[in-house]
Amino acid sequence: MQRRVACFFLSFLLLSLSLSAQLQSPEQFLGYKIGTQYTPHWRIVDYYKHVAAAMPGTVKLQQYGQTNEGRPLLLAYVSTTENITNLEAIRTNNLSLAGMGDKPVAAGAKQTAVVWLSYNVHGNETSSSEVSLLTLYALADPANTQTRGWLQNTVVLIDPCLNPDGRDRYVNWFRSVTGKQYNPVADAREHREPWPGGRTNHYNFDLNRDWAWQTQVESQQRMIVYNQWLPQIHVDFHEQGINNPYYFAPAAQPYHQLITDWQRSFQNTIGKNHAKYFDEKGWLYFTREVFDLLYPSYGDTYPIYNGAIGMTYEQGGGPAGGAAALTEDGDTLTLLNRVEHHFTTSMSTLEVASKNAGRLVSEFQTFYAAAAKNGAGVYKTYVIKHSDRDAQRLLNLQNLLTKNAIRFGTGQQGNYRGYNYDTGKEETFAVGDKDMVISGMQPKANLVTVLFEPKTVVVDSNTYDITAWSLPYAYGLKAYASKTAIAATPVSGATAVASNMNLPADAYGYVVPWGGIQSVKLLSQLLQKGIKLRMTEQPFQVAGKSFDRGSIIILKGGNQYYPNLWKDIGTLASTHQVTLTPVTSGFVDAGADFGSSKVHPLKKRRIALLTGEGVSPNAAGEIWHYFDQQINYPVTLINVADFGRTKWSDYDLLIMPDGNYRFLADKPVADAFKSWITGGGNVIALEGAVTQLSKQDWAIKMKKSDDSGSVKDRYESLRNYENRERDYIPNITPGSIFKVALDNSHPLAFGFPGYYYTLKQDASIYEFIKEGGWNVGVLKRDNQIAGFVGSKLVGKLQDGVLFGTQEIGRGGVTYLVDNVLFRSFWETGKLLFSN
Repeated sequence: MQRRVACFFLSFLLLSLSLSAQLQSPEQFLGYKIGTQYTPHWRIVDYYKHVAAAMPGTVKLQQYGQTNEGRPLLLAYVSTTENITNLEAIRTNNLSLAGMGDKPVAAGAKQTAVVWLSYNVHGNETSSSEVSLLTLYALADPANTQTRGWLQNTVVLIDPCLNPDGRDRYVNWFRSVTGKQYNPVADAREHREPWPGGRTNHYNFDLNRDWAWQTQVESQQRMIVYNQWLPQIHVDFHEQGINNPYYFAPAAQPYHQLITDWQRSFQNTIGKNHAKYFDEKGWLYFTREVFDLLYPSYGDTYPIYNGAIGMTYEQGGGPAGGAAALTEDGDTLTLLNRVEHHFTTSMSTLEVASKNAGRLVSEFQTFYAAAAKNGAGVYKTYVIKHSDRDAQRLLNLQNLLTKNAIRFGTGQQGNYRGYNYDTGKEETFAVGDKDMVISGMQPKANLVTVLFEPKTVVVDSNTYDITAWSLPYAYGLKAYASKTAIAATPVSGATAVASNMNLPADAYGYVVPWGGIQSVKLLSQLLQKGIKLRMTEQPFQVAGKSFDRGSIIILKGGNQYYPNLWKDIGTLASTHQVTLTPVTSGFVDAGADFGSSKVHPLKKRRIALLTGEGVSPNAAGEIWHYFDQQINYPVTLINVADFGRTKWSDYDLLIMPDGNYRFLADKPVADAFKSWITGGGNVIALEGAVTQLSKQDWAIKMKKSDDSGSVKDRYESLRNYENRERDYIPNITPGSIFKVALDNSHPLAFGFPGYYYTLKQDASIYEFIKEGGWNVGVLKRDNQIAGFVGSKLVGKLQDGVLFGTQEIGRGGVTYLVDNVLFRSFWETGKLLFSN
């Protein structure tokens, strides 16, 4: 017996030595020490493949998707051989703990904590992908007895790079501008990353703001896997300015009020463990400052609202860090330093997770059980009223909820009381059988409450992001929040529209409703196919049916030479989830006949979008993504530096995103720009571009503050030094919702009721356009709906225009003062932009 045991241990030792010989460290595999140079993404992928091949019993590699530029998105699962063998059982049991699985919690199952480490969501915060190589090796190395012990009760998921396109944009640029020796001087070009920078993805979206909204392909693919696992701990690794010490949990206020005592206390537990290691090394760090836990779409808050301990770790560095950078205190911050710090918190996180695995799992189960039984917050049900005009936005909301594994259903008829999102009052309302009902008493109740609560409580206005995002406002839907649990019939996904595949061939024409992005997508394809279209500026009735302003009319006349006209149109309409209505005559019962001057031909626009230095990459990216990915319509991206060399007669419409446009200060160029508009050119100006245009003598003017009757405090300039970071708060609105009065008889507001909910992120508001234009969207008094607004702005943000048009010769300018495409999740704004 002793001989057999000895042989067994000898065999195990030989096997371990054999595997260790096969498994190479990152330095052995790459040929350089991690932190001495940047690793391209393809080599990171190769190393992950190497480790998975060398250690198949303890490492499993999954490609869960790919980026817009075709780079693979990877997830490595690392644990003991036993846990990897039972990986699917651990996953399904973890979902059952959350009440999201198909089976009950397995009796007697080992309490295994799931830890998810996300590296490099911002492409130019590059040290963390390098760290992921060291983390993977430390966990996979069979000779590392410490990590082998941690993995007994822990499964670790490692995403080495959430944003490969942005990372390679930075790394490839950096490698192209550095010489044999790195230059740490801040003036060196290797510390001056060019536009648009590597922070964002291909379409210049910030993926760290996209967790809940999932507008980007990287987020969409990742969140499918995330919601199949629901980890107990999630860490997002970042970098900040080069002069900042390391940041780790606990986070700063404001904490959302739904964050549990356990989640708060564990942030403190893990922070103290990190501090122990940083203290030993003499490294500086800070906690409880800057990075709060409120906005729901971050890599720390989204996991928190899904029952995890979500955390952000911030290392000094970023694009100005390069490979080595001189700091203001005279030290040199190297990539090696940055790697060492992030690696330390990676290991510390896993250590604490393993030591507290049982408590993590039990608190996770309690979180979800309480949500399903009692709900979260004061409201137990959210009801979205159905209407034909809102059907498309309702469909898109259902798609969003499905992506987030939020359950919803159709309402059972009855009368209830609830908070009316439009009036801000408790009222009686009726639930119809087509209304959408989202229960606030389900496993995802905390996320539901955060996304739907009419007004988020902000205990500290010094927040890192917007303070209002409630989905009924973002989607422009009529809704109620009720304290009553309302019964509903569950549905499994978004409701599809009726098929348009068998359209009557003898129809005089068809009408396309104008109520959301689906109609815009269909219009885009019809225009590009050369199909002639008309648009009505007045409501009309025909054959007993009513149609709103902005409805698109497709007539057989004028399109008679198009082969398979109705078949092709029916296929496109079904693809884009738009129901077509046939009409048998152009003679209407009420309104303008189809041949009236009130029914206008629609033409394909030749569109240009300004990009480049001076333009906000995020703002330009939102518009580019809208055209390229959402409505599939051609747009030409033109660098601002080429403005004076562009042949503008080739374009009908120029879009100016948020930015600083220096060409407007060049009088000859500015005069030529105005001449192009006068000759028939059209401009859409958004946010800061409106401010830039307002300095021209022919454009809209900024509204002046009304200080009449005020008495200036003679001691106003006497301020406390310790309050210097808060003194600006009365003058800001970091993101709040206002109700804008719309003139919906104007084409800019077609498809809307007489109002629009805007997300206000600054103090910009403009004087009413008195002649030669239209004040389409105006902000009146006392129309703030939700979010924080500084005390000094309350009186200013009223009695002015936010959305308007100005006629200049045969052309014109459309002013969109607020960002109607914000992060692509402000769904109702897409229709306004399309108009």
